[in-house]
Amino acid sequence: RQGPPSISASPCLSLPSVTVISSLIMLLLFFSELQYYLTKEVHPELYVDTSRGEKLKINIDTIFPHMPCAYLSIDAMDVAGEQQLDVEHNLFKKRLDLGGNIISSEVEKHELGKQDEVFNTTKLDPGRCESCYGAESEDMKCCNTCADVREAYRRKGWAFKNADSIEQCMREGFTQKLQEQKNEGCQVYGFLEVNKVAGNFHFAPGKSFQQSHVHVHDLQTFGLDNINMTHYIRHLSFGSDYPGIVNPLDGSNITAQQASMMFQYFVKIVPTIYVKLDGEMVRTNQFSVTRHEKVANGLIGDQGLPGVFVLYELSPMMVKFTEKHRSFTHFLTGVCAIIGGVFTVASLIDSLIYYSARAIQRKIELGKAS
Repeated sequence: RQGPPSISASPCLSLPSVTVISSLIMLLLFFSELQYYLTKEVHPELYVDTSRGEKLKINIDTIFPHMPCAYLSIDAMDVAGEQQLDVEHNLFKKRLDLGGNIISSEVEKHELGKQDEVFNTTKLDPGRCESCYGAESEDMKCCNTCADVREAYRRKGWAFKNADSIEQCMREGFTQKLQEQKNEGCQVYGFLEVNKVAGNFHFAPGKSFQQSHVHVHDLQTFGLDNINMTHYIRHLSFGSDYPGIVNPLDGSNITAQQASMMFQYFVKIVPTIYVKLDGEMVRTNQFSVTRHEKVANGLIGDQGLPGVFVLYELSPMMVKFTEKHRSFTHFLTGVCAIIGGVFTVASLIDSLIYYSARAIQRKIELGKAS
């Protein structure tokens, strides 16, 4: 009597499927290793910053939806509280409506600590010398425009209280300009280049001046109850961008819960060098930031000043990132490990399937024989 047909060939059926699956896995892992090899490797190093005499570039793009451009002033100060006069800057202001739309395509270049008034003076005597209303000085004996009067007051440390009593301001429509922009916003963008020392820059309403060696702003024109310092920081960085940099304040939308609020950003700047594969070196900075806010009821002293203040200090350490190609020998080692590993595991699985099938076959044969 002929026994049952042998199924000894059935274990061999597992070989093609195991081979195909193993080949697919090896191919997938190979391309993954190849992609990893083709990416750049970045090596970080830490040094003591010994650079001297460099400038710090501050890139700014900030929107104040409830602060008119005519009200807003920008100042840069060093750690001693003195206004930085040798600041190279390229700051512009754009008028916005309450919806955030640009009112005019014209942009106004902002001068630090100054607010220039635009007026056609061709009809006036070019050789005239008008009064500074008691604020004359050796280097400023004539005040022919409202801006001149305000600058003379600033140098004397006087508050500019009533523009309607100043003939130049009446003539140029200074008060009317403030009223026209009352329900507008302002976008401030551009850059500052300041000395590489600790300091601050700030956005605040009113013209700034020094009073008893204290930096103050003239807010008499506006009233503390009307100051809304809600702001949206589109971009803030300290230098050029490099691959992978994170600017933590980009996209920050801060709403003032009350009038006359003071927002302080305490920034720690870390000097950074990024060396690209082609040898190009980018000198820039990273930074971390902490925010604090409070209601500023006064104009000077501990009560603070309404506005947005960015106070920065520099770390004594410098970080250097260097781009490098990944090692080709490491890539070869990885490929060999993939092939060997997958082959070994596939052999174990194939052997397991084969001997399991043999054992099952024997039990079937023994059962039928009995």
